[in-house]
Order: sequence, then structure tokens, then C-alpha cells
Amino acid sequence: MAANERQAAGHARLEELSVELLAMPGVDWGPMFGSTGLRIRGKVFAVAARAGGLLIKVPEAHADALEESGVAARMAMGGTPRREWVLVPDDADDATWAEQLDAAYTYVDSITP
Repeated sequence: MAANERQAAGHARLEELSVELLAMPGVDWGPMFGSTGLRIRGKVFAVAARAGGLLIKVPEAHADALEESGVAARMAMGGTPRREWVLVPDDADDATWAEQLDAAYTYVDSITP
């Protein structure tokens, strides 16, 4: 599957899993990383990655735990791993995506005025 097809499939999956979040005050869609991501009060917390998977922003300690357990991998930009951004792969089940989507929402909600 080509990258744009993986991203489109990931975005469709993200849309399905985000129905309840979108009913929350301040949650909407916005641009990020060449795609459209979920955001709370203007800050993106989840996006379907170009190469596939769910890109989320979580606390650094949570990102460390996800990476150590193999649930997700650190996102790198320009070869530099990001402290709070991880990629949950396409092959993770919907329950894992939903759980990490909720964790990302909770985190970014807590740090966004």
C-alpha cells in the first residue's frame, strides 16, 4: 500500500475512533504534519501519519513506557527523536489506538490553556 493510501486509511480509522472525543468542548480537526489531526483548543494531540500509524503526543514518561513495551516508537524529525511524540503502528488493534488516543487527549488537554 502506498504512503498516501496508508495515511488515508489511518485517517479514516482515526475518524471512527474519535467520535466521542469530537463531542468534547474544544475538540476539532486542524492541520499538522501535512495531514489533519485532532486538536484541543488549537493544539494537535493525534494525527494519522503519512507512512501509516497513529501519531500521538503524550507525557515523556508515557512515551518511554510505550517505546519500552513495543507498543509505539518515538517519532523523529530530522533524525532527532521527539520527547512526547510516538507512533502507534497500523497493526495495533483498535483498543490500543483508542486507549492511546484518550491518553493523548487527556495529556494535551491538561497542558493547553
